[in-house]
Amino acid sequence: MTEDNKGKLIIIDGSGHILGRLASFIAKKLLDGNKVVVLNVEKVVVSGDPTKVVQFYKRTVLGVKSHYSHRLRPKRPRSPIRLFKVTVWGMLPKNNKKGREALKRLRVYVGAPKEFINSEAIKVPEASASRLGRSSVTLERIAKELGWRGVVT
Repeated sequence: MTEDNKGKLIIIDGSGHILGRLASFIAKKLLDGNKVVVLNVEKVVVSGDPTKVVQFYKRTVLGVKSHYSHRLRPKRPRSPIRLFKVTVWGMLPKNNKKGREALKRLRVYVGAPKEFINSEAIKVPEASASRLGRSSVTLERIAKELGWRGVVT
């Protein structure tokens, strides 16, 4: 990327994208110094058999035991926004400030807020879910199965 493209705002429509591929694309853009806004994150898909994917998330997200009292549990991501941000965070460096600063430049929204309705959102062709030859499940369904009570705007 050239120097004049650093720091620009990239708006991505997340509907119909594969979670891991989109997260790696966004992590690269964040590390380049760009600001990234992801709209419609609830429509991002995870490939695999829907029941197995949901069971995997339930086991890994909700099944984590705590060393605290039996009444206290660590906070785990349940909303599509937090699930997506944790995925992007996993692809950023964690041993220096660069990864934390990059994550601060990421904004994720369920639906599309008013200020981004008329803006042009790009699609990432290499992360398109149309390339999948198997079934998939959306982040919205995974989040609802984990106990998310949010409303899609």
